[in-house]
Amino acid sequence: MKIIVAGGGIGGLTAALALIQFGHDVTVLEQADAIGEIGAGLQVSPNGMRVIEALGLSDRLTAVAFQPEGIELRMGRSGRVVFDVPLGLAAEERWGAPYLHVHRADLIAVLSDSLQARAPGCIRLGARVEAYSQDAHGVTVALADGTDVSGDVLVGADGIHSRVRELMLGPDEPRFTGTVAWRAVVPVDQLGAHLPPPTACVWVGRQRHAVTYRLRGGALANFVGVVEQSDWRGESWSDEGTKAEALDHFRGWHPVIETLIRNAGTLNRWALYDRPPLPRWTDGRVALLGDACHPMLPFLAQGAVMAMEDAWVLAARLSESGAVIGALAAYQMDRHARTTAVQAGARANTHIFHRRNLLTQLATYGPMWVAGRMVPALVQARNDWIYAHDATATPQAKPLP
Repeated sequence: MKIIVAGGGIGGLTAALALIQFGHDVTVLEQADAIGEIGAGLQVSPNGMRVIEALGLSDRLTAVAFQPEGIELRMGRSGRVVFDVPLGLAAEERWGAPYLHVHRADLIAVLSDSLQARAPGCIRLGARVEAYSQDAHGVTVALADGTDVSGDVLVGADGIHSRVRELMLGPDEPRFTGTVAWRAVVPVDQLGAHLPPPTACVWVGRQRHAVTYRLRGGALANFVGVVEQSDWRGESWSDEGTKAEALDHFRGWHPVIETLIRNAGTLNRWALYDRPPLPRWTDGRVALLGDACHPMLPFLAQGAVMAMEDAWVLAARLSESGAVIGALAAYQMDRHARTTAVQAGARANTHIFHRRNLLTQLATYGPMWVAGRMVPALVQARNDWIYAHDATATPQAKPLP
């Protein structure tokens, strides 16, 4: 089949690679003039690495990534460890694949370079979707430059502000969560003695939390700070804030956090939005994927990974038979409950990370501390439903030789 993928981000590129691996012809429509990714780091948990491995890209991604020693929860001011979950070999033994930290730009480069090598010329830049139409034989996408692209299926992998979703379901607005995120990437050689731990570390506090981890073999430190703030709603990842503002938000926090903020060359901030689960992801020969249908708050580090899982399942379902509409319906059925549960889990972590007073902090983090020391396997098991999932095994369709 000929598949049109709208969107050249992580979800769209992964979908294109998976579809090509299953033997399909793919065209990627990217509205920007270049394939790239602003932003900072992301976490690729074992469930995402299973897709990367199935695409034959694990060695390339590992070469530009950082493998953390564990997952930690710490108190934001004191730095006291509430619990830690070992990773490294332990992750591979328990969940079947490694856990990596990677810069978004590096992941995009691995995906886009591989796609260009496997299907030269399949990415069309400066291609903004304006409309689509379909009939029993195919779907046609009308672009802003007046040209059309036709195929058997259209995949909307064009993000939280998806044009394909708007065309499918009508205009709407994402909901503001009342939280604002700061982000920065800092070379570790600028941090002196106050390096972030070599883990995926969440630092919790009153109405705010921070996340630190390392990138590019440990050469860079990634910082994300999330603060409850209802009076600022900028959505662009390129909006900049000042060090004074960020330091004020994390005043009195552990020196690791303050040192990261003080040494950041640029501090970007963006308001966090999400959507309730959509009842429908498909319209005949058209399907949505990733943030276009289930945008994730970053509090489970699963946004990119859920898009990767979507991509593989979509490609597998479309390869089972020639019944396009039934295949897309099966794809939604496979994915809807899982992504809805992950969305809910990410929202719930907002409240867990932002306990407002000492009493609720003790009631929440005290049992976690006890469990982490008395029954650490129980803490590990809390992540099994996410990390042990293998999207490449369900459904059972396998890539063509």
